[in-house]
Amino acid sequence: MADTHRINFEPVDIEMEVGEDEYILDAAFRQGIHLMHGCREGRCSACKSFVLDGDIQMEDYSTFACNDAEADEGHVLLCRSTAYSDCTIELLNFDEDELLGGIPIQEVRTRITAIEPMTKDIVSLQLQPVEPAEYDFKPGQYSDLQIPGTEERRSFSMATTRSTPGHVEFLVKKYPGGKFAGLLEDGLSVGDEIALTGPYGSFTVKDGHVLPIVFIGGGAGMAPILSLLRHLSETGSTRPVRFYYGARTPADLFYLDEILRLGNTLTDFVFTPCLSESAEPAPSGLPDVEEGNVTDVVGRREPEIHRCEVYLCGPPPMVDAALELLEVHNTPKDQIFYDKFTSPAFE
Repeated sequence: MADTHRINFEPVDIEMEVGEDEYILDAAFRQGIHLMHGCREGRCSACKSFVLDGDIQMEDYSTFACNDAEADEGHVLLCRSTAYSDCTIELLNFDEDELLGGIPIQEVRTRITAIEPMTKDIVSLQLQPVEPAEYDFKPGQYSDLQIPGTEERRSFSMATTRSTPGHVEFLVKKYPGGKFAGLLEDGLSVGDEIALTGPYGSFTVKDGHVLPIVFIGGGAGMAPILSLLRHLSETGSTRPVRFYYGARTPADLFYLDEILRLGNTLTDFVFTPCLSESAEPAPSGLPDVEEGNVTDVVGRREPEIHRCEVYLCGPPPMVDAALELLEVHNTPKDQIFYDKFTSPAFE
């Protein structure tokens, strides 16, 4: 049995134990402590922290997330760090409400109830929890789905909310050569079982906040934003909401009727599809279509974006461009939320 050590987190004064055979972030999940995180693969820096005392070693991480100079100073990525003594760690990015108020990680056996194409390369995968019979999560979070017959997992955001705990929907982008997406075309069918683990992520609307919301999405990034829209509608939110969705052509737009229906239940909502490569006319019933990349459109239309909470989800280049835009507009970092999957393991 591996040795265990005590971790003390500052400035929140929370303690936990960690084994030498597990990463610190995983140990926190196991004990119901929800530290800030994103990719969980050492690629995004969301869990970057500072070691005040103790012996911690990192492995298999990107120097873009934690460069050599930062590592030498004592910065670590908790998702790739192992403790070999009692340690004190300063959390650089945390939400006190989330730390001890998150939903415990669950292992769920699910059954496929539907596989429906939404566009030429995005599929709606719908699952029914079997054991346990319900899956609890916060709107905007994501889960790991195990590729049947392997130990490999892929991460996908839920498009549904807690109002349907017996029905969970994922929107899956089909990548050439992608193992999971390939099975959706040939290998998986209604009735098959898939193991699910989660929920993960901090892409959630914070209770009590009142700033206007700007959603910026693209591709399968529609999923967590749709979950948040459904949540805002279900809870009667009165916050102004702007949703910018980037697509290449009108054929790449989907869930339009659902988005407009949800928007009609909100106090102040505008949906703006942004088409980057098409001169074709947009579908009827969409009065607010823009041409160009989604981040360029946001830059033109949201001069006060620094006064908003901004939620980003889509292809990594889109997220990078949006972060650059927000930096130019001096948007405070604590008003920016995103889960950026940068590893091929998330295809």
